[in-house]
Amino acid sequence: MKNKIFIIGLPRTGTTSICHSFLELGYKTAHTAYTQQSIHSAEVIADTPVFNEYKLLDKHFDNCRFINLERELTKWLPSIRQLLTRMHTNLMREDGGFNTHLKRCYLDTFGRFNLSDIESDEYLTQCYNRHQNQVSEYFRGREQLLSLDVADEQSPKLLQSFLQTEQTITFKPLNIAGKVTAWNDIKHPNKVASTRNGKIDKSLGYNHKIL
Repeated sequence: MKNKIFIIGLPRTGTTSICHSFLELGYKTAHTAYTQQSIHSAEVIADTPVFNEYKLLDKHFDNCRFINLERELTKWLPSIRQLLTRMHTNLMREDGGFNTHLKRCYLDTFGRFNLSDIESDEYLTQCYNRHQNQVSEYFRGREQLLSLDVADEQSPKLLQSFLQTEQTITFKPLNIAGKVTAWNDIKHPNKVASTRNGKIDKSLGYNHKIL
């Protein structure tokens, strides 16, 4: 099994596109992982819980590597605003809603926001910059991190170098125009299920908080 790669870009930075690329490269890939089985069997994991808990995962898995995704704020802000607006009710409700791992990671990263908060470019920009600064500081002086923007034409070459492969890499635009379910539509033998027939594990096997 290859050493794990965690894609730690925030939501709406191209995580689905790069996960699709990893499937085509032959990596067992999970876009979100909510069971111990998915955490351990996937070679590449993106989105929740990794964008929020990369430090814990770094300590738990030996020789793992990380890819941080960047995106122009003029494109990220309207996209993340639309996503968080859709998610708000199920993130904040106490009587159900999203699973505990998703809630934990989003609330840690974006705060217990209200709808007026996410109408503010300043609020969302602070969330984005805080994430990028924390990633830069944590990995300072270390070679296990690659940062890229999937919209940049040089990014495929950067990823080829990081993976030490000559395989062709392309980033297919997915989840555009507000779509969020493109990963569900992908059928591929290397795709790793995020849940166990819709069920999650309370503990994912590393030292995260339990809600």
